Amino acid sequence: MPLQVSDYSWQQTETAVFISVPLRGVCGRDADVFCTENYLKVNFPPFLFEVFLYAPIDDESSKAKIGNDVIVFTLHKKEAAVWETLSVSGVDKEMMQRIREKSILQAQERAKEATEAKASARREDQKYTLNVMMKIEEEERKKIEDMKENERIKATKELEAWKEHQRKAEEQKRIQRKEKLHHQEKQIEEGKKLKHKSLTRNSASRNLATKGGNSEDIFFEKLKDDSIPAPRSVGSIKINFTPRVFPTALRESQVAEEEEWLHKQAEARRVMNTDIPELCDLKEEEKNPDWLKDKGNKLFATENYLAAINAYNLAIRLNNKIPLLYLNRAACHLKLKNLHKAIEDSSKALELLTPPVADNANARMKAHVRRGTAFCQLELYVEGLQDYEAALKIDPSNKIVQNDAEKIRNIIQGTELKC
Repeated sequence: MPLQVSDYSWQQTETAVFISVPLRGVCGRDADVFCTENYLKVNFPPFLFEVFLYAPIDDESSKAKIGNDVIVFTLHKKEAAVWETLSVSGVDKEMMQRIREKSILQAQERAKEATEAKASARREDQKYTLNVMMKIEEEERKKIEDMKENERIKATKELEAWKEHQRKAEEQKRIQRKEKLHHQEKQIEEGKKLKHKSLTRNSASRNLATKGGNSEDIFFEKLKDDSIPAPRSVGSIKINFTPRVFPTALRESQVAEEEEWLHKQAEARRVMNTDIPELCDLKEEEKNPDWLKDKGNKLFATENYLAAINAYNLAIRLNNKIPLLYLNRAACHLKLKNLHKAIEDSSKALELLTPPVADNANARMKAHVRRGTAFCQLELYVEGLQDYEAALKIDPSNKIVQNDAEKIRNIIQGTELKC
């Protein structure tokens, strides 16, 4: 049972009470202080200080200071008045127990309210932080969208400028053709006039000669007969076409596959999708997939990859059977790090580059290399190595492909860190 401390001292003013409790050699860290508006307790085993206050205090603003082997309490009264005693008198054990329980409940409720307030403040902070992050992400997304829109506007302006240049060039050519045609018509008209004058002079000469005698008539009749050319003889011209020669040797010839490839390419050239709304605003040459492919190649050479993709997209919408369109678009996606799209376009190109013949070997090799590069950048090194090995089967002497394949093998074996 704890020992009650009775040798404490206290003083008061109208607004505050000062209590000094000796610790009696107990370390201040071991003292447990509990205070409510009507109850104060200090537990520092084996001693206990407990007081049931005469009047309520403001426990939130009250303070306790430990030092020099003593605890000094500064308790602020709720109502300014002079207390008759420190502790309320006439308190029995049952009433003490009720006051203790009430004080504990009050302390628990305050602790719960403080915890809830802290949790609410934490939620508000998290909400504010989330709103700030969402705002930052929205600004970044808007910035990216603005950059894309600026690139699209730039590409559109370049295309419009190129169209205007082409239109002016066509207009200039048309004017030149018109002037040339007018000049030719003028020359023909002058030739007709000269011929008419010549015929008039010849007619006058024949009339004069008729008056000269019969011998002159015979001479002019002979000249007339000589001026009329003889009819052309009928004949036929025989044309022999040289058979196409493929680069493969006869013992290794794949004539059937090569003929199938040529037939497939010819069929692809005849396929044309003209049901596209955008075609109504284009010139005839701009509706040609080959022209669009060349335009995309020029844009790729100037590193304008988005505009090049737009050109290849329209060409593919016009004719989706030309493998080089997918192969070139895969190169653009590879430059822009659109790796999955690069893999899709390379795979589509390989589907169209069938049957495998010498005429499409270079395109097949490029498709394997581009798909393999995309796999490597996605850290799918095994799939990338398979494509590089397929490219080496097509072109075994390519040193660049050999070196890249060796690097991928080293990565798979763990001897290098990156591709």
